Amino acid sequence: MNYKLAIALISLVTASESILSSNPTSQKVVTSSKRTFLSRDIKTPDPIPMEGQKAALEIMSTGRLYRYNVKDAESSMVSQCEKEVAAYTGHKYCVALNSCGSALMLMLKCTGLEHGGEVLSNAFTFGAVPSAIEHAGGKAVYVESNYDHVMDVNDLEMKLVAYPNCKHVMVSHMRGKLADMDAVADACKRHGAVLVEDCAHSLGVQWHGTHSGHKGIVAAVSSQSYKMLNSGEGGFLLTDDDDIAAKAAVYAGAYEKLANKHMTVPGEEVFANLPVEIPNYSLRMSALAAAVIKPQVATLDERIEKYNARYYKVSQMLEERVGHLITIPSLTPGVTKMVHDSLQFNLDKSITEEQVEAFVEDCGKHGLPVELFGSKSNARNFVNWGFAPAEDPLPLTAEMLSRAADVRMPLMWDDEDFETMVDVICESLESALE
Repeated sequence: MNYKLAIALISLVTASESILSSNPTSQKVVTSSKRTFLSRDIKTPDPIPMEGQKAALEIMSTGRLYRYNVKDAESSMVSQCEKEVAAYTGHKYCVALNSCGSALMLMLKCTGLEHGGEVLSNAFTFGAVPSAIEHAGGKAVYVESNYDHVMDVNDLEMKLVAYPNCKHVMVSHMRGKLADMDAVADACKRHGAVLVEDCAHSLGVQWHGTHSGHKGIVAAVSSQSYKMLNSGEGGFLLTDDDDIAAKAAVYAGAYEKLANKHMTVPGEEVFANLPVEIPNYSLRMSALAAAVIKPQVATLDERIEKYNARYYKVSQMLEERVGHLITIPSLTPGVTKMVHDSLQFNLDKSITEEQVEAFVEDCGKHGLPVELFGSKSNARNFVNWGFAPAEDPLPLTAEMLSRAADVRMPLMWDDEDFETMVDVICESLESALE
């Protein structure tokens, strides 16, 4: 009897396993329980080329880190770097600085911003932009940003009417995304406002075949570690205007006759008495920073091509798998070359605030830090700019930020890492919606 009972039990177990293995519901449960984890560092910066490493070591061996401790302009590593950057962007003049924040501030100082003067800028940007406006003595007034993460041109028009004393507009190309720059420039011209461009994120991006930064009278690019040029900190002021370039060089620290040790500034006659008339803020870039930046300029297009190829593959996979739950910002018609070194997407409006938070948290638990632009601690959320608070309601920007996600795409990762990234995003979104 015991033998027959044992045989019966074995048969029952075998039959049960057969039923489970052929049950679609059971298979789905087993598959969804296997979660993907990402082990790579999301903040891995682009490395310094060997040429830059060697140049930095050579400069350190001489001790000549100060940009003006050279016999002439041609011998200056900083001047050589300025020449390379200006050639790449197509600007006539370039002044290298210790940060892009300094460049933003000087753009306003050099274009006549008066103390307390109003400056219109994106409501969606990094906190360094309103900080630069405050640093220059101005007052930030914010323009709505739309679901494509760019300045809303209709709101810009309304703000220019509502603030007739505003003489400056600083458009910020967040994550390299350009607004309708023809419309922005036209609005500024009609209302008598000076247009300046924050191109910290848009090095390599082109508008109708011309590098970004040419619709405004002056532009700034960055070499902070998470940008396309990496010197830890650094920035460049770019312009075709003689007066702006001369003032920027003097403000940065070209006192006495030191402008003669620049290659990308106007002639001595333009400087005239400027070193006596305006202050020296000592914002110069060091030769060490320039040494690591200079060889990176030549690699920009190759790196951009690699970034873009990966971005299009990742965005396509996401749209195929969760396209009903997310939207990826569209490029403004007129952008003829883009640089996708990071990924942004908007979570669908049907997803609740709690589910958005659960999604971000679940991604983090599985090795993928996803930033929510609307987070209460994110420096890109205008509610966190207590030093320059918004006085007008910004409902469009607030709604967009509340479900706008941001993910870095490190160049040094392998292609399969981005497939893993997609898996984590999709699985975390599925988990948050359960």
